[in-house]
Amino acid sequence: MKKRIPFSVILIIFTSFIFLGCSSKSSNQWEPLFNGENLDDWQIKIRKHELGDNFGNTFRVNDGLLQIRYDQYENGFEEKYGHLFYKKPFSTYLLGVEYRFVGDQVKNGPGWAYRNNGIMIHGQKPETMEKDQDFPNSIEVQLLGGNGKEERSNANVCTPGTQFVKDGKLITTHCTNSNSKTFPGDQWVRVDVLAVRDSLIVHYVNGEEVLRYNKPQKDDETLLTGGTISLQSESHPTDFRKVEIVDLEKYADDPKALQAQVDKLLNEKN
Repeated sequence: MKKRIPFSVILIIFTSFIFLGCSSKSSNQWEPLFNGENLDDWQIKIRKHELGDNFGNTFRVNDGLLQIRYDQYENGFEEKYGHLFYKKPFSTYLLGVEYRFVGDQVKNGPGWAYRNNGIMIHGQKPETMEKDQDFPNSIEVQLLGGNGKEERSNANVCTPGTQFVKDGKLITTHCTNSNSKTFPGDQWVRVDVLAVRDSLIVHYVNGEEVLRYNKPQKDDETLLTGGTISLQSESHPTDFRKVEIVDLEKYADDPKALQAQVDKLLNEKN
């Protein structure tokens, strides 16, 4: 005579399979930092203004896009550099944004900021910024567009209050170019950034590696193990349709496994 398995046991086994399947599916998935509806998970800091003051409605959401606009800047830009900070810091991760430049640069915007914006990573907390501070101490991954005439690399690195090591040398110059091609016009471009604590940062443009460096650190040589993520407003209107991240902290001590995950994630998006 065959013994019948109690229904309660079957239910436990079935539930376990569902749980394991969902856990497997949800691991290493892209998490949207921008929800397409509002900026509830973000903090705004614009130079010359208090934390939380969204001067001129600079950062806004329209038609599912995170937009940076200057149509309410009656006196021009006036060096009011802004930053939109995500609510929590990260340490080891792959961050991806899809952006485009639109329209004309606001009046009195600096020449170098034409089709120029950025992602600030490993940054300081917004509440520690001074009212007149232009940029948070951070590593900046530049988002750049061409003018249709000259070559201009994308995803360069700049270092407000920071520095890094590349090819064994400490780099203290403010900006270092990547080897990417130029992206003119209003086309959508994807930039991904791999950050691994205080050891490695890699920039990718449309899935291709364009820059790699090590040991991000403050100007006093204190290594940066992580920090805030923020989006800039540097005087040229910009749209973001995606801002997303995968937390890879569990792979931080396993370079091979980490790279395998990064390759997989990049292939999903490009």
